[in-house]
Amino acid sequence: MEINIYQVDAFTSNAFSGNPAVVVPDAHVLSDEEMQKIANELNVSETAFVSFLDKDLYEVRYFTPKKEVELCGHGTIATFYTLALKGYIEPIYNGKKTVYQVTKAGKLPVEIEFKDNEVKSIIMEVARPRKLKDIEDITLILKAIGIDESKVGIGNRLVMPEIISTGLSDIILPIKDKETLDNLKVNYLDIIDITRDLDVVGIHAFYLPKKDSSKVYGRNFAPIVGINEEAATGTSNGSLIYFLKKNNLISQNKITAIQGESLNRPSEIECYIHNEKDEYKVKVGGRAKIVVEGIMNF
Repeated sequence: MEINIYQVDAFTSNAFSGNPAVVVPDAHVLSDEEMQKIANELNVSETAFVSFLDKDLYEVRYFTPKKEVELCGHGTIATFYTLALKGYIEPIYNGKKTVYQVTKAGKLPVEIEFKDNEVKSIIMEVARPRKLKDIEDITLILKAIGIDESKVGIGNRLVMPEIISTGLSDIILPIKDKETLDNLKVNYLDIIDITRDLDVVGIHAFYLPKKDSSKVYGRNFAPIVGINEEAATGTSNGSLIYFLKKNNLISQNKITAIQGESLNRPSEIECYIHNEKDEYKVKVGGRAKIVVEGIMNF
């Protein structure tokens, strides 16, 4: 069998930065077992398998090298950038076109922004944000990342972490200064134990320079799904803007998340939040670049 594959750097417009994902169009010919084997073979954090369902409607399944996950932010950006650029999606000359992906987290809209017939950016709506749990005892988390409680919070204030989901659940953990964030001493085995016990995907640690800052800096650790640290995480940053908004740490409805600096793969994730009838909607978006395209034979 031969299938087309594309390796794409997401949340960046430059090669060798952002977060790499593999996109496999025409995945309807593949079995679940074959998808998992392909994801394991290609060994990027997520591989997206796409099946055409109807006009502007696509089923997308996301696999890490170890398992299938419900949703993937950077995989979505990579997928719909590739589909639009390679003609799987009919382009428009200027403006936004909305298509839909059917995922394990539900049917979600994706906006493709075109300018002068070129793909400018992809913006995805993540699953409706939900706070799942407060974390009151952070002893094991602090031990796993090598800091003490004095470094947790925003500014001079202790702000406790919460478990939030926008399709995937993460521990959203505020860190008081960037130097601490940049120099975490991470024990991945401990994080596996913590995330398994709390039934979450990972820990998303972040630094907000000040209240209402337009930028936030983050690092994401998800070794339980085979990703020790990830350069850009769409769903986690969707959870992050929800955390910031509902805790009155930002008043604006948009923020730029900077991630991947520790991996020398800088990424920019644009995060948007909108309150509609006392329910929040969250979107994340950015650019992408195809760095490898070819055919896989098996």
